[in-house]
Amino acid sequence: MALAGFCEDKINLLNLDREGIQAFVQKHGGKPFHGRILLKWIHKHGVTDFDAMTDLSRQLRGRLSEVAQIRLPLIVLEQPSLDGTHKWVLELECGNRIETVFIPESGRGTLCVSSQVGCALSCSFCSTARQGFNRNLTSGEILGQLWIAVHQLGKPVTNVVLMGMGEPLANLEAVIAATDIMQDDLAYMLSKYRVTVSTAGLVPALQRLGEVSDVSLAVSLHAPDNALRDQLVPINQKYPLEQLIPACRAYLGKDRRRKVTWEYVMLEGVNDSDHQAKQLIRLLEGTPSKVNLIPFNSFPGGGYRSSSQERIDEFRRRLIRAGIVTLTRKTRGDDIDAACGQLVGRVRDRSRRAANSPFPARVTTP
Repeated sequence: MALAGFCEDKINLLNLDREGIQAFVQKHGGKPFHGRILLKWIHKHGVTDFDAMTDLSRQLRGRLSEVAQIRLPLIVLEQPSLDGTHKWVLELECGNRIETVFIPESGRGTLCVSSQVGCALSCSFCSTARQGFNRNLTSGEILGQLWIAVHQLGKPVTNVVLMGMGEPLANLEAVIAATDIMQDDLAYMLSKYRVTVSTAGLVPALQRLGEVSDVSLAVSLHAPDNALRDQLVPINQKYPLEQLIPACRAYLGKDRRRKVTWEYVMLEGVNDSDHQAKQLIRLLEGTPSKVNLIPFNSFPGGGYRSSSQERIDEFRRRLIRAGIVTLTRKTRGDDIDAACGQLVGRVRDRSRRAANSPFPARVTTP
């Protein structure tokens, strides 16, 4: 299923970073500074019509129209939540659908962006993982989510977190390209402290990310020991905590402003005991850390229950007494299935893990 106006022979400029756009424009008769102008029109001003880019020559605009396009995912559904959260269901050229969520807060607006169609990591408490996996998103499809939010909402997007559908570090090159544009002064001008890449623990890819980028890091931890984490986050069987924790410390380097954000879903009777709080404190010793405790957001067939508020509060108190910055994440957007772990989109599963085929039963549709 093709999107309106799609031409497979034309380059999608959303897939090009500053250097790439400059080289592309030079190839077609322009100068490098024309590429910078083009980048600014696309991302800062949200313009997709070359004819409207009036400080480019008519000849160059005509040539760009022949060989390039600015192609965005198709919005098939917008859902505002009662708490101000906003979710988009976006359809890609292949017919798969992804989900993107904007979360407004006092003084900030955070966009939760997807990096894959589905997810192959099989974390047991995550609805996205139940949908199977189809493919990686391109850098343009990742950026397209931010473009839509910025130019549709009329509200500032101050933070971007790659915590939507998929494992970002399993799509490393596209994620690096997209986050570079997010930080570019000619595009979205987001600080490295305001762009966060999340991972379940792909250690080699994390090491590679640290070589070329300095965006903020979040890790889906969810257990303080290998035995339990092997069950909840199966990638731990390949990259256990003995490898993950040192890799996270190394990623921070010598920047004293930076901390690893540890995501910890609170599961009743599974990972929420006082003993496990003590284990977590020992595990994080020596690592600049912030812990986000996340009440489990239920979904059909999830098989878990959220810890009680009293249990979450006591777990948090123990971590704070040990000197660890600890927050309880407020559940946002659960009335529109936009809360953490609830994003499902529509996935043509190529991993043969989804319970239903070709699409799971729980599909968001217009």
